[in-house]
Amino acid sequence: MKKPYWLRVPYVDPKSNEYVTELLEKFRLNTVCIEANCPNRAECFSNNTATFLILGNICTRNCTFCNVSFGTPQEVDKNEPQRIAAAVKELDLKYVVITSVTRDDLPDKGANHFADVIKEIHKVSPETVVEVLIPDIDSLNILTAQSPAVIGHNIETVKSLYPYVRPQADYHRSLKVLKTIKELDTGIYSKSGLMLGLGETKDEVLQTFNDLLESNCDILTIGQYLSPGKNHYPIKKYINPETFDEYKSEALKSGFKYVVSSPFVRSSYKAAELFNNH
Repeated sequence: MKKPYWLRVPYVDPKSNEYVTELLEKFRLNTVCIEANCPNRAECFSNNTATFLILGNICTRNCTFCNVSFGTPQEVDKNEPQRIAAAVKELDLKYVVITSVTRDDLPDKGANHFADVIKEIHKVSPETVVEVLIPDIDSLNILTAQSPAVIGHNIETVKSLYPYVRPQADYHRSLKVLKTIKELDTGIYSKSGLMLGLGETKDEVLQTFNDLLESNCDILTIGQYLSPGKNHYPIKKYINPETFDEYKSEALKSGFKYVVSSPFVRSSYKAAELFNNH
């Protein structure tokens, strides 16, 4: 399908990205911006922001929507938390988003490493607000003990599409992750993201809203799915901006505290802006 006009990425001068690109190389850090081929990468880099990807860049799951590499992951880099913290300080970030590949090979699925990253950031930059976007980690108490401001876990798509889009994940397990966040700490915002254009129906989208709300999800992001390549799950439909606006209204009426919904929205896109305006 031909991309509609509303999915044209605005031009950003490549020179404006150089600082962040060089800093990532300097500290040997990964970002989901690059690994997932995010359409907002140039804009975010030009604003000196990036979403750091920890625990390597190889995932133990092979979701059909995702551009991150699948295979045998690297050893956990024990020095990564310090390098992340150093990059946060050098960028003078007041808000930072940390995410990771899924690490089913680790007993805690990476929970302790996430906690170490949060700890190191708070050590060198106490005023920085930390948001984490996590896989379906079981040991959530390890994370909540470090008091991140936001814990996100993306539901990604509607329940009926899980066997095709997220065959190694489980819809109800993801809902349980979100519910557990609030059970452990009511002061932490819980957040989830939903992609549209994979073949879902409106009723299924609204049901997903309800399921997320029943799991005490505070913040919802909704964006257009863009297939990374011909070997990935295909785009079934381009959703127009007006429909995204309608879903935002529906989600807010349903009870979400904060909602961002438009074609280019991704789970960490303008996350600081969203949090600061709450």
